Amino acid sequence: MTTYHFIGIKGTGMSALAQILHDSGEHVQGSDVDKRFFTQDVLEAKNITILPFSRDNIKEGLTIIAGNAFNDEHEEIMAAKEQGLPYYRYHEFLGEWLQKYTSIAVTGAHGKTSTTGLLAHVLSENYPTSYLIGDGTGKGHRNSQYFTFEACEYRRHFLSYHPDYAIMTNIDFDHPDYFTSIEDVFQAFQAMAKQVKKGIIACGDDEHLQHIQANVPVLYYGLADSNDFQAQNIHESPEGTSFDVFVRNTYYDTFIIPGYGNHHVLNALSVIALCHYEDMSAEEIKKIKTFEGVKRRFTEKQVGDQVLVDDYAHHPIEISATIESARKKYPERDVVAIFQPHTFTRTKTFLKEFAESLQEADAIYLCDIFGSAREENGNLTIQDLQELIPESNLLMAEDTSVLKEYDNSVLVFMGAGDIQKYQQAYEGQLNS
Repeated sequence: MTTYHFIGIKGTGMSALAQILHDSGEHVQGSDVDKRFFTQDVLEAKNITILPFSRDNIKEGLTIIAGNAFNDEHEEIMAAKEQGLPYYRYHEFLGEWLQKYTSIAVTGAHGKTSTTGLLAHVLSENYPTSYLIGDGTGKGHRNSQYFTFEACEYRRHFLSYHPDYAIMTNIDFDHPDYFTSIEDVFQAFQAMAKQVKKGIIACGDDEHLQHIQANVPVLYYGLADSNDFQAQNIHESPEGTSFDVFVRNTYYDTFIIPGYGNHHVLNALSVIALCHYEDMSAEEIKKIKTFEGVKRRFTEKQVGDQVLVDDYAHHPIEISATIESARKKYPERDVVAIFQPHTFTRTKTFLKEFAESLQEADAIYLCDIFGSAREENGNLTIQDLQELIPESNLLMAEDTSVLKEYDNSVLVFMGAGDIQKYQQAYEGQLNS
């Protein structure tokens, strides 16, 4: 029996895939840098061996799965190729593994992780289900009926997948270090749509998805009455958000979700549509109400009279959605945005849009840009963004005490880099 060796096992996708294989009865090990990442907690809990990088790790009897963050000159990748071992990139292996199940890819510029988590929850409450979520969560099941997974469009990696179903949440311009335009992004999604084998659940409120062509039925969901699945009568309460679902203009049922904001309603509606298409009952689908969320997506902590929120939002659309969630859940409180831009290319491309979305908050703090290893920083600095938001302030991790003055407020720490260190520093100062 082969042992699967993961090169870069601490990556969020790699960690999740390693967990899935382990849970499915496979032998798993991996290697990575010494720095500790949150993803290794669950790997260690499952007794999955994590080694420091070394070409000596690569031996006969291994099947190699390499993370996409590492190039072909990595010492372990070179050793694997020299020895002629079975070798896959992450997305290549995942593309083969999912063929064992009724597979559901969740893709889109925004909302992938939350929607994948929500779908995994509903399916798991009713059927044996395997799932891979982009927050580092993975679960396998020896007798899985369904396999739902997050499918990322970056570098067109999702073209390695031929799923039974796809949920498409939206198409937007992002990853400007790779995609050249919104049309380039659309063409990637169009190519993906052609590879789906049974059906596509697409957001009909998204103008780009309205033009997607496929060889399978496309069901549309959204708030507009032109959709096959429509949400109406949306109401927020302390328990969450309730809404009525109409299927082709006929009332179906009323659902409650724990999240706030229209983006959460749309995510839930896509899951309801998929489950309805698979002939699940409304009562089975209503287990959507008990979803507890995914990591780093509006993750809350009450500290004194403040609510601290950790969120992965790193695109202007996501920032607006996160601020909307805070306002709808805590309508009586001020919202303070603490934002760390992620990558210089994205910051430069969306500088004006970042400024506009952040100004939806009551107060704004900006942290230094978190650069990517794939890019040069150029001449751009956080001051370029601050100039477009005169009322904003710069925040240093060494001194976050200014945040103490926002009594009874919601402090939203947003970013895809290491924004957590600012929240941790603030909590440390509160406790000192």
